[in-house]
Amino acid sequence: MVEESTEPDLVSWSSLISGYAQNGLGEEALLAFHEMHLLGVKCNQFTFPSVLKACLMTKELELGRQVHGIAVATGFESDVFVANMLVVMYAKCGEFGSSRRLFDTIPEWNVVSWNALFSCYVQGDFCGEAVDLFHEMILNGIRTNEFSLSSILNACSSLGDDSLGKKTHGYLIKLGYDSDPFSVNALVDMYAKVGDIEDAIAVFEEIARPDIVSWNAVIAGCVLHEYHGWALNIFAQMKRSEICPNMFTLSSALKACAGLGLKALGRQLHSRLITMDIESDLFVGVGLIDMYSKCDMMDEARMVFYLMPKKDLTAWNAVISGHSHNREDMEAVSLFTEMFKEGIGFNQITLSTVLKSTASLQYINVCKQVHALPVKSGFHSDIYVVNSILDTYGKCSHVENAARNFEECPIGDLVSFTSMITAYAQYGSFLLDVMPRQVILQEKKKSENKLGKINPQVCGRYHDDETLLRQTD
Repeated sequence: MVEESTEPDLVSWSSLISGYAQNGLGEEALLAFHEMHLLGVKCNQFTFPSVLKACLMTKELELGRQVHGIAVATGFESDVFVANMLVVMYAKCGEFGSSRRLFDTIPEWNVVSWNALFSCYVQGDFCGEAVDLFHEMILNGIRTNEFSLSSILNACSSLGDDSLGKKTHGYLIKLGYDSDPFSVNALVDMYAKVGDIEDAIAVFEEIARPDIVSWNAVIAGCVLHEYHGWALNIFAQMKRSEICPNMFTLSSALKACAGLGLKALGRQLHSRLITMDIESDLFVGVGLIDMYSKCDMMDEARMVFYLMPKKDLTAWNAVISGHSHNREDMEAVSLFTEMFKEGIGFNQITLSTVLKSTASLQYINVCKQVHALPVKSGFHSDIYVVNSILDTYGKCSHVENAARNFEECPIGDLVSFTSMITAYAQYGSFLLDVMPRQVILQEKKKSENKLGKINPQVCGRYHDDETLLRQTD
């Protein structure tokens, strides 16, 4: 319509740009804006939000700044809709300072303005700042709505703050949003994530007609905190209701089966995923590998892995960890070699897992080769990788290498000291070589029982811990 018009007006251009932006066509929206600007057609309070949204979608922060400049020059910066979109654009592009400064200049704040800013804080994982902003909003006499409350409940979930979550719950009831589906789903999710499973279930059971989000939140929460039986009972209730499970529901159920070792139910869920034609989904595939691995069904896990059309690092880690978990250490090391040859990256989980299998096999040459990888890739200071290296050298009878890496370790924890003590005890070396007096004093209380169990050879040289401490003076 715009192309057919001899002289498209502002309304036509605004409609076109808005249509592009609302349908996710950010680049097309910006091209239309550029053409409109060249023709000398000026924006209004309806055009600017759509253009700024397009800048956000395409991550064109600099262009967004230029549009901001035009808004200032034309006097639309103070318009509440334009100002709110500017706040969102800067915040979602990581410019929280600019976003807050702009927010403070808005002449009349409304609930949309506040929601725009602290929802961006929550999404950017600045949850503490979001909570402070929420309190500031209340003090300014702004009445919150369901979107405000949902955002702050998400912040409580991320912070693990059940106390603030319960206060928000009370505020939600006071304002009459306890029957709002959006709010109660956020409430169930918050209680589930902070570990108050009974409260999560209590809120869930008060929902008149729970939707798929409600069911998924309570089931996932039970699985997250290892209430696997509860998760499967709720899943069974869901199947009796009119709500059909989706891939997120089934993925949670698979984790519950893995936790309880329920092979038959795990297979049934796999069959259900096949009928839904989503078993090839990466997220689902990793869940199936994990379930089969923890149910000691590595042939099935391997089959799922090889049938996956795309395999990312998470999928490789899952199958390697599965073999290691089932003490199929040769297969784990072989898969790691295959993964490395294919150019797939690795992370600390990969390295720790393959080192665990290498330790079981006592393959010192493989240990040295794997050890070289974190040094080159920057994982050499990761405490989990360091502890795995110490443990592997120790179990491969290379105590000297373990001791050298232990001395170079910037941060030692109980696991690293335990690995070294075990290695020294096993191969007849002297405990005090690795346990300076101040370390013993620091770790004495929390490691007393464990040290006694793992070091009978060394601890047998002393009558008690106090004797050992006196020997270090």
